[in-house]
Amino acid sequence: MSCQHLAEPGAAEPKTTGECPDCVTVGNADWVHLRGCLTCGHVGCCDSSPLQHATKHFESTGHPVMRSIEPGEAWRWCFVDEEIG
Repeated sequence: MSCQHLAEPGAAEPKTTGECPDCVTVGNADWVHLRGCLTCGHVGCCDSSPLQHATKHFESTGHPVMRSIEPGEAWRWCFVDEEIG
């Protein structure tokens, strides 16, 4: 793994674990999986979801790493280096 972002601890806890708040705001209930930002705790839906809020969060903030907050998963994804860890 050559990504320095994935090596950083990332202290933020997800602000929710049961829904994509951005989807709820626009009246969409069609998200697939949820991702939590390790910088600020923002929760967004994955790229398999129609609105892809996790990626939109990265694009608007530059926060580099999201992690899966799905039960039993602990992997991380770096948007900058496009690496999983």
